[in-house]
Amino acid sequence: MKQGPIKLMVTRRNFIKGVGLLSASAALAACSGNGQSGKSTPSAAASPLLAIIHTNDTHGHDTEVKTEGDVAGNFSMAAVAQLKADWKAKGYDVLLLDVGDATQGMPLVDQSKGEAGIAFMNSCGYDLMAVGNHEFDHGDEQITRFEQEANFPIISANVLVKETGEPRFTASKTFDLSDGTKVGIFGLTTPSTLTTSMPVMVEKFTFLGGEDLFNCARQQVKDLRNKGCDLIICLGHLGNQEADAPSTSRELLRNVEGIDLFLDGHDHKLVSEEVNGTPLIETGSYMANIGLVVIDSGAPVDKSVAYGTYDGIDQPTQAIIDQVNDQVKGELNVVLGHTKFTMDGERASIRTRETNLGDFLCDAIMWGTEQSSGTKPDAALCNSGGIRASVQEGDISLASIKAVFPFANQMLILKLTGDQLLKALEASCQNIGLDSFIGAFPQVAGMKFTIDSTVPYEKGDTYPGSTFAAPAAPGARVTIEQVGGRPWSATDTYLLATLDFLCQGGDTYYEFKQAADLESPIICDFDYEIFAGFLTGPCNHEVPDVYESPQDRIAILQ
Repeated sequence: MKQGPIKLMVTRRNFIKGVGLLSASAALAACSGNGQSGKSTPSAAASPLLAIIHTNDTHGHDTEVKTEGDVAGNFSMAAVAQLKADWKAKGYDVLLLDVGDATQGMPLVDQSKGEAGIAFMNSCGYDLMAVGNHEFDHGDEQITRFEQEANFPIISANVLVKETGEPRFTASKTFDLSDGTKVGIFGLTTPSTLTTSMPVMVEKFTFLGGEDLFNCARQQVKDLRNKGCDLIICLGHLGNQEADAPSTSRELLRNVEGIDLFLDGHDHKLVSEEVNGTPLIETGSYMANIGLVVIDSGAPVDKSVAYGTYDGIDQPTQAIIDQVNDQVKGELNVVLGHTKFTMDGERASIRTRETNLGDFLCDAIMWGTEQSSGTKPDAALCNSGGIRASVQEGDISLASIKAVFPFANQMLILKLTGDQLLKALEASCQNIGLDSFIGAFPQVAGMKFTIDSTVPYEKGDTYPGSTFAAPAAPGARVTIEQVGGRPWSATDTYLLATLDFLCQGGDTYYEFKQAADLESPIICDFDYEIFAGFLTGPCNHEVPDVYESPQDRIAILQ
């Protein structure tokens, strides 16, 4: 029978008394000696043991953003550093952990190919980091630089080098607490890295998934128990998106015994629950919350407070962040245009429906690929996972453009058949009608299509080197009305402007890879260059009013 977290200390005292997801404000409220008054404190522990502070999917959101209107705020990474100091001042052992995707996302870290993110974490005093899928965005050579520069191990147990079958990363690390308790922590990385990072960047690796992933986790638990670990934690950058099943955190916990605490990431959800007796916790994303698990022999700390009530800041860490931020702003804070309305690039919007930003960007891609190549495409398609931020009302700077397009994808013009396009759309829209969403969902220009979400997506064979399955019944859910101003035909050939990421089979777009393998695409400019050129050229520095609302290119039947 599985030992739950309350029972795990069979040779010591009962260990986990309470688990909860706390924002930094809650954590400060739980700490004394921080100069704030009027805040409650936890019941004094008879023998303080451990405070685990954790982050996930920060994606370069390491500067504080104040809540303003509908725009939610987020903490500075310097708040994490101060939070660690607060709990150490109370006499707790403190472990500061990250569950991945800390080195990519916003210009603050992207300008240095992620190295600034590692510098911020060094200043905070992180003890350990799991490998996220976006750590691979700059290539394995850059990951090696992260490992060299980090003052903490970067771990993952399920990433193997194809050529040798050996692990690419250190799998785990143990920590000895001041009272003699031994903590073992192992890392896992989502197998969907094969398609959510640039495929060429991960082609030499194997990411264990499904039953192989479960067996890997079981072995890690066994090895750590054999090392005398009393508490076993998994830093699992897995999440629970339906498209990633069965390699999800919940499914793993249903199949693997002996994990006492699972800290999750990848799907950007706010989670605090138990699965098969094991606490499963995730902080959301973008530093909206700072996770805290307090383990002691007294009453549990059980608070959750929204962003805005904790103002603790570690000044040395903030100084490092400010220095990098000022440098990046100097490089990118050139105003190129203006918009009278917000263009929606929010994750929950752009991955589930057509948005005005998606329309604008795909129109830009149509224009920009013709300008840079001399070839006019019939249509354009951008996966929503490649669009990472909204464009707020007001001035549009190069910094805001690179926040939207942080990956610097090369744009290409691909020749493919109508049948290949239909199969690609069917696969990329498989999430519509489900509670979860994936970055494959397309934003388009030069085409119109309809998704019938009442028809279940029927999976066929899994694409080679992918975690996604081809549609078993192309056209069952998706109907293409027109492409390039003419009725769609399965046998017609079309020129599609799209990203190099998709032409390598990224996300669900293996059909694009097959087309690119048959005939090399035409190489065009980079995505952010095309965005900037469209704004300053045809738009004359002002986003036209026609983009205030979506333009009915994608219909969804519900």
